[in-house]
Amino acid sequence: MWNRALSIAFATLATILGMFCVLFLSNPLRFASGKQLADHFLADHPVVDQFHKLYYDNPETWSTRWLGLETLQNPNDVWMIQEIICEVRPDLIIEAGTRAGGSAAIWAMVLQQVNPNGRVITIDIKDYVPSEARDLPIIKEKVDFLLGSSTDPKIVDEIRRRTEGKKVLVILDSDHSKNHVLNEMIAYGPMVTKGSYMIVQDTNINGHPVLPDFGPGPWEALDEYLPKNEQFQPDKSRERLMFTMHPRGFLRRIE
Repeated sequence: MWNRALSIAFATLATILGMFCVLFLSNPLRFASGKQLADHFLADHPVVDQFHKLYYDNPETWSTRWLGLETLQNPNDVWMIQEIICEVRPDLIIEAGTRAGGSAAIWAMVLQQVNPNGRVITIDIKDYVPSEARDLPIIKEKVDFLLGSSTDPKIVDEIRRRTEGKKVLVILDSDHSKNHVLNEMIAYGPMVTKGSYMIVQDTNINGHPVLPDFGPGPWEALDEYLPKNEQFQPDKSRERLMFTMHPRGFLRRIE
């Protein structure tokens, strides 16, 4: 009985190993470097494309919270943004699009650990922030709220004044129409310091080929902005977790 069981176990193991060898030897990426693997998976990969569609079709995926606050952030992108904050250690994080304040709380908590004197300035056209968010110690200590459009000249001038002489990181997550995003990039791009980032969020909607039904949006804004602003380059390494809401949107200022 034991001999029969051992024979079955060895036969099963041999089958699994055989399948593994076939799959491995037939895979053109088996000897690829980490960068080549990243480039492969960051292309128009059908699995990633399908994941985008499934994510948007399921309203439950949008229920992400931080400290109990609505965030509307993809956890993969939160991970990448915290890496950027830790590397850049900005004095100011400018966030366009406050919503309920959950994302501002995330950036503030990370920033507190790497630059205790740093602050987050977050902008929205309406005050959606609940009292429980404003009562959080990290919000009270580290976050400044500005009410108005992120492209209003008065708001832009006030932000520019506050950023003088500071190391600045910008996150754009407000109105996702093409013209608004383009105007935000034009307004805030010059405030981003060399080596830091302007993160254009949700470039996978609107003009993006995977989710094209929303009309012109961040993807097409990038199409117009990047050729005229070569000091910014998309940092594809920030897409290495494969599923990101911001393809081409992690813009690093190189000069």
